[in-house]
Amino acid sequence: MTENPIYEDLERKIHQLEFDLLEYRRKNKVLKEDLTREIKKRKRVEKELEQVSHSLGERIKELNCLYSISKLRERTDFSLEDILQAIVELIPPAWHYPEITCARIIFNGYEFTTINYKNTRWKLTCDIMVYSETIGTLEVCYLEEKSEIDEGPFLKEERSLISAVAERIAKFIEREWAEDEIRQLRNHVEKRS
Repeated sequence: MTENPIYEDLERKIHQLEFDLLEYRRKNKVLKEDLTREIKKRKRVEKELEQVSHSLGERIKELNCLYSISKLRERTDFSLEDILQAIVELIPPAWHYPEITCARIIFNGYEFTTINYKNTRWKLTCDIMVYSETIGTLEVCYLEEKSEIDEGPFLKEERSLISAVAERIAKFIEREWAEDEIRQLRNHVEKRS
């Protein structure tokens, strides 16, 4: 007995649909795996980008601090004491945790501090050196404990920053001393004339 041609055709179509369905499921599984890999990769890249962006933001804060300190050098209406106080105020915003950062410059028997200064155990210090002699100290403290990073709670870049600020302070002082010496020599010469 021969089968009904319509039934055979339907049977063939059902087998083809089953085959197509299996092929679709296989491709769908591959696409899901590819998509999952891409999502994981994108999340990893986004996290890396976020870290780089944060790090660049920190470097920008540091550069702004150094730039602002350099701009103080152009001011002729500021005394050395005014400049040292201005520098100490420029330091906290450049640190990783500016809201809990304070600073102090000790020089020539004087202290220049941020209004919130408190000597704590979470401290970075750097000597201020002029002509290879220590003439003062720059200190940056955190007012609260923070997790350990590179140097206690401080970033390694903050160690570089405090050193750069101390060097700039030394240059201000060298310049002030040189200008004082020039004034004294002028006065001496004028008295002899």
